[in-house]
Amino acid sequence: MTAHVVVGVDGSPASQAAVEWAADDAVRRGRPLRIVHVCAPWIYDIPLQTPPGFRDSMTEYCQEILDTALSQARSHAPGLQIETVRERGKAGEVLRREAEDAEEVVVGSRGLGGFTGLLLGSVSLALAGHVAAPVVVVRKPRRHVHDEIVVGLDGPPAPEEVFRYAFEEAVMRKAVLHVVHTVQTPVLGPYAEAYTSLIDDAFVTEKRVAAETLEPWRERYPQVEVRRTVVIGHPVAVLCEASQTADLLVVGSRGLGRIGAAALGSVSHGVLHHARCPVAVVRPRGEA
Repeated sequence: MTAHVVVGVDGSPASQAAVEWAADDAVRRGRPLRIVHVCAPWIYDIPLQTPPGFRDSMTEYCQEILDTALSQARSHAPGLQIETVRERGKAGEVLRREAEDAEEVVVGSRGLGGFTGLLLGSVSLALAGHVAAPVVVVRKPRRHVHDEIVVGLDGPPAPEEVFRYAFEEAVMRKAVLHVVHTVQTPVLGPYAEAYTSLIDDAFVTEKRVAAETLEPWRERYPQVEVRRTVVIGHPVAVLCEASQTADLLVVGSRGLGRIGAAALGSVSHGVLHHARCPVAVVRPRGEA
């Protein structure tokens, strides 16, 4: 099975929300859904002196998680073609392999192995920015439909893969695409008033650049209503605020404030932790 949507499950509330999100998006894309559960390696390395039946019960536990996710997906999206996969190993490594021939990978923000104080799990971080397929991280079940997609603009040129994904999601959902471009001003100290005109000029320039960057995309997707916001502020704070009324927030794997060797930039990392809606991290072509 190729060109499918993959969702990783572990029985946690976040992964249950991810199953529904993935099933909905698979239906929108006209793609099959592949549900993957990874059993921890230690389950297969239980000592011989372990009480009889323990190994079997753990295997049954893993299968039950997979079966429950399958039942949830079938109930949520009747008629959707679904395949299930149960593997042993480390979840991040297995899902990276699964991502190689996937159109999209969906995971919960934090699994059963997470600590209470952490907002983002190790599996999410192991995938976002590390695989070629877009990675969607879902935190909780959808309560409201806002009919809006938010995408962060990091100046020209707009990353082809990031904007294509955002516009296509807007087309499939018949949603408004809200393009958010942030302008960060330098710390100017006690003489800030003397630089007010320079800041105003820079802001006007950024608005013009954002409009010019979007123009070819508006022509390519005339059916999409585009709303553009250019605002002074930190991109993580601005994007997370915009996510409160969005169904999906789309960012590149490296953006403003990027660190050359990092697979996941500071902005992407920040919104994954704090956004109020599912986040899609899209890696531009050529990023390793």
